[in-house]
Amino acid sequence: MIRVLRTLSILILLVGAGVAGGLYAKRPVEAWLFLSDVAASGGPSLYRSWTDAPARMPVTYRIGERARTGDLYRPATEARAALLLVPGVAPRGKDDPRLIALAETLARARFRVLVPEMAGFRALRVAPEDAREIADGVAYLAGISSGRPVGIAAISYAVGPALIAALEPDVKERVDFIVGIGGFHDLDRVITFFTTGHYRMGEGAWQHREPNAYGKWVFVLSNAQRLSDPRDRARFSEMARRRLADPESPIDDLARALTPEGEAFFALLSNREPERVPELLDALPGALLDELERLNPARHALEGLTARLILVHGRDDPIIPESESAALAQILGPERARLYLVDSLAHVDFLEGASFTLWRAALRLLEERDGAAAP
Repeated sequence: MIRVLRTLSILILLVGAGVAGGLYAKRPVEAWLFLSDVAASGGPSLYRSWTDAPARMPVTYRIGERARTGDLYRPATEARAALLLVPGVAPRGKDDPRLIALAETLARARFRVLVPEMAGFRALRVAPEDAREIADGVAYLAGISSGRPVGIAAISYAVGPALIAALEPDVKERVDFIVGIGGFHDLDRVITFFTTGHYRMGEGAWQHREPNAYGKWVFVLSNAQRLSDPRDRARFSEMARRRLADPESPIDDLARALTPEGEAFFALLSNREPERVPELLDALPGALLDELERLNPARHALEGLTARLILVHGRDDPIIPESESAALAQILGPERARLYLVDSLAHVDFLEGASFTLWRAALRLLEERDGAAAP
């Protein structure tokens, strides 16, 4: 009850400021209404009742010889900015109801939103080629946006390919901002977390949190096909299917039949000691290691990013620890990246009503939309 009264008090003050002022004063009000609609996830909200519904339409676009598809959400009034909304690694992809609700909210906020079809993500696989798919979506949006701001919003594991995409020479200067929700900087540290539950802020002491096993088994699905023996590929894929359906499902029968190459991969997955992760990674097959290097934002020249970053991460995230977004913010510095650590997120899902910190992140996003974001 106290939280509800505090939220209403803030909203009343913001509405008063919006009535008294111009666009700058109204933007904080809109940020709160926008955020409340995000939390409603398609349900009733003031923002929904005060704004017209956007149009959603399938699009096919071609960048060079590559044909891509996706859904374009067009606001009912003139768009102020364009946003590529990258889905997370989930079977429903761009058709996930939560993602559709988010895209509609963004379009109500006068973003022209493109949600690309990411076939690999639907299959629970992440590959280096995903970055090119994201870059092509940016190129398409930039081409139809008449010089308006262009951004990328990515969720969870999609943040890595989004960062790499923003370094592609043909779109690097076209990406004005990136929103990363529950994202990461160093894939090696993410592997350490989902296998051992250990993470640390910077070079601080190890901390422990019980990880959600979903991240580990998606990682297995993404990388099993890079093993040379087809029998190992089939066994790891079956392990992942079992554990994604039931985290307690037995897999020992499959583990006993692995080749030495498969055993090296399984040793990494079974390890619980964070200090052993580097040597276990080094023992992986060369082809698998090469792919992990290409997927790892920490192995790319992120200092070359021209985009500004809005990083939102939940404390106690069970899939990717908040230390990863903190590392991105530290590397890029306060003039390039803003970090918003919140208590009301479970990885990428809202747990409760909008917080003041999330409101600040939403306000920053609207400033980017209006070309008003300052270092």
